[in-house]
Amino acid sequence: MFHYAVLLNALGVLIGASVGFLFKRKIPQRLHDILFTVIGLTTMGIGIRMVTQGDDFLMILLALVAGGIIGELFRIEDRIEGIGKKFSNSQGFAESFLTSSLLFLVGPMTIVGSINIGLTGNADLILVKTVLDTVSATVLTATLGTGVFLSAVSVFLVQGLLVVFAKNLTFLTGDAFISDFVGTGGVMILGLGIRILKLKEVKVGNLLPALVLIPIFDWLKNLF
Repeated sequence: MFHYAVLLNALGVLIGASVGFLFKRKIPQRLHDILFTVIGLTTMGIGIRMVTQGDDFLMILLALVAGGIIGELFRIEDRIEGIGKKFSNSQGFAESFLTSSLLFLVGPMTIVGSINIGLTGNADLILVKTVLDTVSATVLTATLGTGVFLSAVSVFLVQGLLVVFAKNLTFLTGDAFISDFVGTGGVMILGLGIRILKLKEVKVGNLLPALVLIPIFDWLKNLF
């Protein structure tokens, strides 16, 4: 879990977020507004591209429905907002945390890279991802807010756990599992884009359990 590449990835997010936080104060409001729009549109574009990579949309739908019910019952979004209120600059905290966490973690590089470390010690994919995440964290913090800092914890925990349990999770590297995982995340990222553009207040945080459920549903489907 404390592999150097996992630690570097989390540290890269913190460094990028710190740089973005410093630059945020120097960005005029009119530029901030257009950058906010660009981030929203780009997020929607990424979400659409990821959704099209889904393999079994019935499984994706079931995972999102079940995940949404669980999320609503446990009020995950409200709890994330509660964390944001403890920060001096909590405006948009949930949006920035969810957007950055999903962008950093919902993708083949996270799964394959982390499991490769656990099985072979090869960290190349996660090191490349570290560079990408550092740059992304800078832009996201400058536009969306301080929630990006907390996403470093998400990066460390998720990738660290994948490394620890790599031998038991090799099935996740199968094309069908990755495709549906990415597709499920894509729906959520698309929802974040809609939210960032203020088209509709989509409670994406309450859909987070779907990311845990989709590989379980796919595994059960393959059993039968």
